[in-house]
Amino acid sequence: MSAIYLPCLEGQPNGQFPSPDCALASPQGLLAYGGDLLPGRLIAAYQQGIFPWFSEEDPILWWSPDPRAVLPIDAFHLSRSMQRFLRHCPYRVTLNHNFRAVIEGCASTHLDGTWITEEVITAWCNLAAMGQAHSLEVWCENELIGGIYGMALGGIFCGESMFSRQPNASKLALFKLCHHFSAYGGELIDCQILNPHTRSLGAREISRQQFLTQLADLQKRIIPSECWAKKRLF
Repeated sequence: MSAIYLPCLEGQPNGQFPSPDCALASPQGLLAYGGDLLPGRLIAAYQQGIFPWFSEEDPILWWSPDPRAVLPIDAFHLSRSMQRFLRHCPYRVTLNHNFRAVIEGCASTHLDGTWITEEVITAWCNLAAMGQAHSLEVWCENELIGGIYGMALGGIFCGESMFSRQPNASKLALFKLCHHFSAYGGELIDCQILNPHTRSLGAREISRQQFLTQLADLQKRIIPSECWAKKRLF
């Protein structure tokens, strides 16, 4: 059996990653390890279609899977039951009101949420403070019951995680993200890996090369800064 070579990013410049074409077939999409989660490296990674995903006991692992899960905004599936729910919805949705609470909610409610370590939380909160990462919060009265967070690159939103403590909360967060982002010229949500929940909402798989082509094009799109200003959406 031949040895598998996995590049190490220790000591490498922030923006320097192997080509996504070099990612392993098994485990699917694993590209490199090591480095750090400083803002420059994280932003450069997402600009190249790469994201970190690792457990607390692992080194930082970097991925670019093939196929890639995406949700074209105009393909969001609003079910009849969700339409009925929206007519009498008791929730409200805000944008960029409490990023830390959302990422901590994702960490605490996901059975596989151990990858959202304190290191990851700190890294993403730093990005949010710089205006590079954004969150949508879903509230029932004054209680945070759901949300979603990620990074916007022009016309693409790289969704990292979402959570729900009450029925339909995460669906509402994603629906309002699509509706709001589309109004400012946004076109695509990167879902990274397809799962039954995102599939039911309209996400689908495309090849890595197709995703990288769309990413290169969409991140050049100029989105007005007003899109990500703190506000109530619903």
